[in-house]
Amino acid sequence: QVQLVESGGAAVQAGGSLRLSCVAYGVIYSNRHMAWLRPAPGTDLEGVAVIYTLAGYTLYGDSVKDRFTIAEDYAKNAVYLQMNSLKPEDSAMYFCAARYVLGGLSLREADFRYWGRGTQVTVSS
Repeated sequence: QVQLVESGGAAVQAGGSLRLSCVAYGVIYSNRHMAWLRPAPGTDLEGVAVIYTLAGYTLYGDSVKDRFTIAEDYAKNAVYLQMNSLKPEDSAMYFCAARYVLGGLSLREADFRYWGRGTQVTVSS
């Protein structure tokens, strides 16, 4: 069983930066995709970023491209989301998610099996 625990959420002003962390506990295999998702209007969860470190792949949602960066530390079973140039519309609960798969990346909520409880990000104007 895999447990994901997020941290790093906070209240910041627009234009600021935050770094979210997610640590995976349990039996973790290397062929994993790790992702961050958040609620968005009109959808359940919007894919923010996903990483498949074994293949060197990353994928970002259109609304965060060039502002957010996802990275993974295999030794620590941790994934990070560096968020720069934050906007009020980035305010949300950010969820860490994981799945085991060989192949293409996905930002779809339904494709992920393991979930954390979320960490809150609030951006004020």
